[in-house]
Amino acid sequence: MNYVVFDIETSNIFSEVGSNNPVDLDLSVICTYHSESKDYKSFEQHELSSLWPIIEESDMLIGYNSDHFDIPLLNKYYSGDLFQMKSLDLLKEIQKSLGKRLKLDSVAEATLGVGKSAHGLQAVTWWRQGRKQDVVDYCIQDVKVTKDIYDYALANGHLKYKDLVTGDLKEIPLDTSSWETKQDSGMTASLF
Repeated sequence: MNYVVFDIETSNIFSEVGSNNPVDLDLSVICTYHSESKDYKSFEQHELSSLWPIIEESDMLIGYNSDHFDIPLLNKYYSGDLFQMKSLDLLKEIQKSLGKRLKLDSVAEATLGVGKSAHGLQAVTWWRQGRKQDVVDYCIQDVKVTKDIYDYALANGHLKYKDLVTGDLKEIPLDTSSWETKQDSGMTASLF
């Protein structure tokens, strides 16, 4: 299966736009891992025309909180409809199994022993300071963690988290049987 793991950083925050709708935010950078090329790449808003063919040729988008945040935000820049494409939101899968949402950092630390390198609000500050490479590095690290979480879940049928009350590591059982099943997306390529 040809897939794209991705994460988005923004140049502003919800309190500044007076909304909780991701579509009202502005993309600063999107970072991707493409399973076919094995490449990690970054794209700023003005470079999105180079991203569309990669997405259009893939079978699935993979992210963390991507169905709620990343895909709606990215879709506002796309001339087609990214909601027609198969997506796997790892947070949604965790919530379906566990009944609650967990931060990517918590799952990564418990499952892989690796945490995130910063947080989204820090990335907005860096972007405004002109520290674009710091934002790209942070975003690519999130993509790597998301990819590693995906790979682990696919191989093991579960992820892990640390119970905040007991401190014990607990498993999150996941049904991964359909994750890599291709589906006809019905997506019309934008032909960028």
